[in-house]
Amino acid sequence: MARAEFSVPVEVAAPAEHVWRTVTDWGHQGEWMLATRVRVIGGGDGRRLGATLEAVTGAGPLGVTDRMEIVEWTPPRRCVVRHLGRVVRGEGVFEVLPLGAERARFVWTELLDLPLGRLGALGWPLVRPAFRAGVELSLRRFKRRCEAVYPSP
Repeated sequence: MARAEFSVPVEVAAPAEHVWRTVTDWGHQGEWMLATRVRVIGGGDGRRLGATLEAVTGAGPLGVTDRMEIVEWTPPRRCVVRHLGRVVRGEGVFEVLPLGAERARFVWTELLDLPLGRLGALGWPLVRPAFRAGVELSLRRFKRRCEAVYPSP
């Protein structure tokens, strides 16, 4: 199976702890993540190793369900989820790196197992720009959400 990897960083004018709390607030990710609704499966807030999440990305009745399990939990710096779906497989990594008391860098990395074998590997270069553009748009929205509470001096 072919694997694709990409990372998208964003610098945020807010403390790293605030950035971490915002990115791991699973139930509110849909407020900044493009066309996505996220919920915790099995109760609780999902902020722990082994928690299961479900994200549905799409519009109206057309969407892809992405079930994930948190396989690494190192607050307030790193969370790794394993994508368990039929379409989306691989790992997603959220990392928060402090850049001083009032700034942080958030890095969203995806290590995706491409579906459809060779066809998926050949198609990825065509899909990748749109996928990346969606992540970049989401991260601009995430940055605005974080900075709304911590405006720049």
